[in-house]
Amino acid sequence: MPSPADAVMPTAAQPIAEIAWTAGAPLPDEILAATEPVVLRGLVSHWPMVRAAKTSSQAADAYLRGFYRDATVMAMHGAPEIDGRIFYNDDLSGFNFSMQQVRFDAVLDALRAHQDDPRPPTLYVGSTTIDACLPGFTAENDVKLGGRDALASIWVGNRTRIPAHYDLPDNLACVAAGRRRFTLFPPDQLANLYIGPLDLTPAGQAVSLVDFAAPDLVRYPRFATAWAHAQQAELAAGDAIFIPSMWWHHIEAQDSFNVLVNYWWRQSPAYMDTPATTLLHALLTMRDLPPAQRLAWQELFRHYVFESDGTEAAHIPEAARHVLAPIDAMGARMLRAHLLNRMKR
Repeated sequence: MPSPADAVMPTAAQPIAEIAWTAGAPLPDEILAATEPVVLRGLVSHWPMVRAAKTSSQAADAYLRGFYRDATVMAMHGAPEIDGRIFYNDDLSGFNFSMQQVRFDAVLDALRAHQDDPRPPTLYVGSTTIDACLPGFTAENDVKLGGRDALASIWVGNRTRIPAHYDLPDNLACVAAGRRRFTLFPPDQLANLYIGPLDLTPAGQAVSLVDFAAPDLVRYPRFATAWAHAQQAELAAGDAIFIPSMWWHHIEAQDSFNVLVNYWWRQSPAYMDTPATTLLHALLTMRDLPPAQRLAWQELFRHYVFESDGTEAAHIPEAARHVLAPIDAMGARMLRAHLLNRMKR
């Protein structure tokens, strides 16, 4: 483990692999089911939204307003002093921004009003379902995903910095206006990213406490190791990036008006719950057990979960396997009800 005195940041992250893509061409499974990130240059350059953004931010603003039908959104608002960093307050008891439910056109008005400010307040609308906010937008601006049932969301704001976090679904992020820098880390860099609280988070996912603009290697020395594994790319309007499930990603929106459209989908049945629930329950039930008992439970999880191959219940009559049988939607409902009953005891 490096000491603070030994921690040194490499000068630059590795570039993310990229492909020059034919605009509008469907994406093959080898990309959409990959376990490594890839930048797809020009994937959505044919979108009317992108063409408007390349004309001007005013044209992009007008294009979005053409689909607006009185929807409200949850918007993050931060003082100019946070410099766009969506984060915690100083003692991690809360956050450095406020959440406000506002009309979407009011957000566009505010972005327009502060467009030329050298140090504007931070304005950010994240993960808003497109069809609910801007009906008709997807009909003109969409990506063929091979029949995947993906959730399409829109992200709008000015210059923002979103701390490194992971998402369970696979993610295709398409830059529709402005420029964004993506910095990615493989899942095995978890310990080197100094993750904050699991149950008090800025936007639902646990985030790295390291300020990427000014890493404090005295306080977070292992971040130098994480940075040695970092991959980075800068995307312009029309470009896209595929971020595999569980990869940590830090995102910087670099212009006064930025729009991102992303698609999330899971490579697992819809009835499956998020494993994050299991992690929190494991903290409650296993973390503080004596070491020998933790090792015993580690073996149980290895056998029944992490190295499951379907043979662990082969010695049990099929009709008597219950939760060890393959789980379908009905089985998931029954198991969930069983767990809820146990939690009430």
